[in-house]
Amino acid sequence: MLAGKRILLIIGGGIAAFKAPELIRLLRGAGATVSPVLTKAGAEFVTPLTVSSLAGEAVHSDLFDLTHEAEIGHIQLSRAADLVVVVAATADLMAKMANGLANDLASTLLLATDKRVLIAPAMNVRMWEHAATRRNIATLKADGVLFVGPTEGDMACGEFGEGRMVEPAQILAAIEDALADGPLKGRHILVTSGPTHEPIDPVRYIANRSSGAQGTALAAALRDLGAQVSFVTGPATVPPPYGVKVIKVETAREMLEAVQGALSADAAIFAAAVADWRVANAAEKKMKKDGSGKLPTLEFAENPDILATISQMETGRPGLVVGFAAETHEVTRHATEKRARKGCDWIVANDVSPATGIMGGSENAVTIIDAQGAETWERMSKTEVARGLAARIARALGTVGE
Repeated sequence: MLAGKRILLIIGGGIAAFKAPELIRLLRGAGATVSPVLTKAGAEFVTPLTVSSLAGEAVHSDLFDLTHEAEIGHIQLSRAADLVVVVAATADLMAKMANGLANDLASTLLLATDKRVLIAPAMNVRMWEHAATRRNIATLKADGVLFVGPTEGDMACGEFGEGRMVEPAQILAAIEDALADGPLKGRHILVTSGPTHEPIDPVRYIANRSSGAQGTALAAALRDLGAQVSFVTGPATVPPPYGVKVIKVETAREMLEAVQGALSADAAIFAAAVADWRVANAAEKKMKKDGSGKLPTLEFAENPDILATISQMETGRPGLVVGFAAETHEVTRHATEKRARKGCDWIVANDVSPATGIMGGSENAVTIIDAQGAETWERMSKTEVARGLAARIARALGTVGE
């Protein structure tokens, strides 16, 4: 199942690192190629010679190894693999990952990679239960990092509890699951996300409160189901997911151009909160007060309707077009009317009134409107909403393809 797959294996500095050689043996036996990275602390538990002998490749350990930098480069190394696996993922290494630190080769690779990451945590039970670790776990899971374990058991420190790294065979199974072909393999899906910024002058702009969190989570969920994702994003506060093609834009007109350039696609999901208007008379220089008390006059023009433009294409229209409707009142009625007006297949509607905390927050409550009617989901995390939508999209595309 892993034949032809390349695993970038990062070995952290926990006592559980002694299981890494057995994992390498299992991976090689399953047909995978292993590129090992050994942290300085990890080398206290397993030797570079052992790791390289089993992997059949040189061990990488120093970010400033100029020979390897010239031949491979840490950026290339971080992206040449099909999957990045971390064993043992210590509390320290997880904290670096969650906070974007890059002060050694392992953490730099994890920050630079555009591939999925699977970690096998290993630490003392108190460290695993600590509030700081729990925050880091939540951050990593929201970023799309996959976890296998830990499990409960006796620890080298003499304590008992959760934090024990799972066995190599379980890690191998998790790797196989992560690399399994998903239901969207071979499908190209376009996702838009974030706000657009419409300039008033070179330093000011019109925007909205969208963080891009829902669109980002949806792109990651579609990627996890095997789709090739083109991610067109405005200037969102949430970073884009790895493993997708990222196309950054600022304005609505730039977004439309990027969307048209990314077609054709099997499905197009328009989660971006696009500004309805732009300033037609945007100033070329910063506007300044002149002491007169007079306010500048801003002339507005309508932005292009990206959802309607793609939904109503006569040729090359994606098989499934999904729009989003952020409403503050009469959500279902307005969203139903929007679906008919735009010509899209589905509308994902939500109430973004300030009291809901949804716009810019971590949770969402959506109603999906299609030709059959309205389906309301209970409030849940945006990651869970994304996974549910991705599964629904996969089912719809499967029907379309039959």
